[in-house]
Amino acid sequence: MRKSFIAGNWKMNLNKQQAVELAAALADAIGDATDIDVAICPSFGYIDAVSTALGDSAVQLGAQNLYPADSGAFTGEVSAPMLKNLGCAVAIVGHSERREIFRECDQFVNEKVKAGLAQGLHVILCVGETLEEREAGETNNIVGTEVVGSLTDITAEQMAHITIAYEPIWAIGTGKVATPDQAEQVHAHIRSILEQQFGNSVAEATRIQYGGSVKPGNAGELLAQPNIDGALVGGAALDAESFLGIIEHA
Repeated sequence: MRKSFIAGNWKMNLNKQQAVELAAALADAIGDATDIDVAICPSFGYIDAVSTALGDSAVQLGAQNLYPADSGAFTGEVSAPMLKNLGCAVAIVGHSERREIFRECDQFVNEKVKAGLAQGLHVILCVGETLEEREAGETNNIVGTEVVGSLTDITAEQMAHITIAYEPIWAIGTGKVATPDQAEQVHAHIRSILEQQFGNSVAEATRIQYGGSVKPGNAGELLAQPNIDGALVGGAALDAESFLGIIEHA
């Protein structure tokens, strides 16, 4: 039985006070409960303050991105050792906004996956297709290519520290959401790819989140699907009541 994993990606939102207040509210509500995994990923500038606000609660601290080098002349970037030093346990890599806006390819995402794992971070690897790719019937090919390319040279043992997040790009922040059947179909396809790459036991153990306009009102039906093991939440993660409402369905 895979343990549900709900993660909040705050993106470039909130000010410091709002971030601290939201983190404190979540820490207070969740406490030391460990029946599901919960993580929040604030902006880099607020990681330290949010870490303090979370205290010794079960809510895990995460980052929205990392650079694959440990240190060096990479102006504006943040490395995995830096994130680990700040108390992060989780890091998102390969988000569609990084792939589209910053032109990050599967090879670069793969380097990020390896860098995060090397520092003991749990990596959330994002994959997903555009609306044009879906309408052209290319969803499985696109998602499959991203999964395989982003996991190049990753071992079966390392997969225990990776969660895959399927986020159809056309559903991110648009109010549109994949139907439970659409999402389940892609999740099942991802799991079949993992079985080909790593074997059945790894495929069955790997958690696959759904992301894309997840809200309390649709979370229950999505999370009830057999191959959906949690959610990577955007806008609804910026409000404690909404985020907790999603967690209740996990």
